[in-house]
Amino acid sequence: MIHTVRKSSKLKPSLHENVKMLRSRLGNSADLVVRELPLGGKEGVMCALLYLDGLADKDSLFRLMESLLSHTGERKWEPHLDVIEELIITVGDKRYESELEHVVQAIVSGDTALLVDGSEEALIADTKGWEQRQVSEPMTQTVIRGPHEGFNEDIQTNISLVRRRVKNANLWVERKRIGRITRTTIAVMYINGIVNEKVLKEVKNRLNKIDIDSILESNYIEEFIQDSRSYVFPTVNNSERPDVVAAAVLEGRVAILIDGTPHVLIVPAGLTEFLQSPEDYYHHSDYGLLRLLRYLSVFISVLAPAFYIGILTFHQEMMPPVLLVTIAGQREGVPFPTLVEAFIMETVFELLREASVRMPRAVGTAISIVGALVLGEAAVQAGLVSAAMVIVVAITAIAGFIFPSFEIGISFRMLRFGFMFLAGLLGFFGITIGIIALVLHMCRLQSFGVPYMAPIAPFNLRDQKDTIVRVPWWQMYTRPAIMQLRNVKRQPDQASKRNVNPKDQREEE
Repeated sequence: MIHTVRKSSKLKPSLHENVKMLRSRLGNSADLVVRELPLGGKEGVMCALLYLDGLADKDSLFRLMESLLSHTGERKWEPHLDVIEELIITVGDKRYESELEHVVQAIVSGDTALLVDGSEEALIADTKGWEQRQVSEPMTQTVIRGPHEGFNEDIQTNISLVRRRVKNANLWVERKRIGRITRTTIAVMYINGIVNEKVLKEVKNRLNKIDIDSILESNYIEEFIQDSRSYVFPTVNNSERPDVVAAAVLEGRVAILIDGTPHVLIVPAGLTEFLQSPEDYYHHSDYGLLRLLRYLSVFISVLAPAFYIGILTFHQEMMPPVLLVTIAGQREGVPFPTLVEAFIMETVFELLREASVRMPRAVGTAISIVGALVLGEAAVQAGLVSAAMVIVVAITAIAGFIFPSFEIGISFRMLRFGFMFLAGLLGFFGITIGIIALVLHMCRLQSFGVPYMAPIAPFNLRDQKDTIVRVPWWQMYTRPAIMQLRNVKRQPDQASKRNVNPKDQREEE
């Protein structure tokens, strides 16, 4: 949906009036450059180039002015832009605009407006080109084996990074602008012939309903389009990696690229996608068994402190006597109940985690490691917490670092505090109530019409090949069935026989 800030007026035949109107509309900005050039000598017509310094590419501007000045004096010029357009073939896209607001929008987007005295239209030349961060390794989802390219803040560069991996004419990109003031460019990317048309239509409908003055980062879009019931869990995935986005659109998902941020949104997204790492697909399928560790880490990260609190508070009989005596000896002199002790330790660790993220990288690592060791040892020596509690919190923290997605890690950290409270209040009975409520909530969630817990609930046997574990590529014939795609075939069913030993194949025959 394209918004305009004010009602636009038409350009005038007078070059002087048009330049004056554009200067006024842009507030006589210091970075607005106006270059007036004579075409055809003294008896020719005057033209003016208007662009914003820093947004227009210097080389494109040089070629544009060179094309205009190189033909000066060769002919008698008339105020016809179509004649001038034939001379500036060195510039890429060109178009005509007669609305003042459209010309202004083109200039602030990095294009150059060419005005000619006597013409009521402006020729807009695509000269976008500004300083940007080079393609580098992404900050998140790092891998040992696999591509080390990451998105940057330029949307055109990001689109090209995906196209390098999916060289197919059916990879379609639709652009739109959102934000009444910022006019941020949004690109919807999908593979025609594979994508679920209902999901694609829903994505476009939600984007078209966004009415806000500014879009500065992908989270603005994410909060507008995510499903309303997702209070804790993210239902929109994001990635800085072109290979992850390429794999997502090949599975029939929709990618949303936002200019100005390296994070690309991916929908629909289920819980299992947040627990998958790109490296799962770049090593042998046996490496995919490490996903089991991630699912185990979910239970440790969410429930380990709660189980510790529940056992020491209500269910001491479940603990071996020797271990119970050891922990009781450690807790002697601790002034806080187990629940309060756990909340203090978890809160302190979250403070350390946030401090290590916000501090400079070189200092942040030292704060997280040294701070945890020093504070933990000092707290135990002072008798404020027990050594067993420090161990439980440390194991919980390590389990929380294993998740590939930062967003899902935040969700599990929030749930951890809720389960700790239930355990301190009702013991294992409270934990059981919390688990039942959590499972029911997750089963109700959807992401753009796709069940959040799929393919676990509803259960789909065929999709289990790439859920908790990953089978070899030659056994994954189809794309996820839960997506209800137009084209579910990934490879022929007989692909599994391609690498069969010829001797074994003759014996089978």
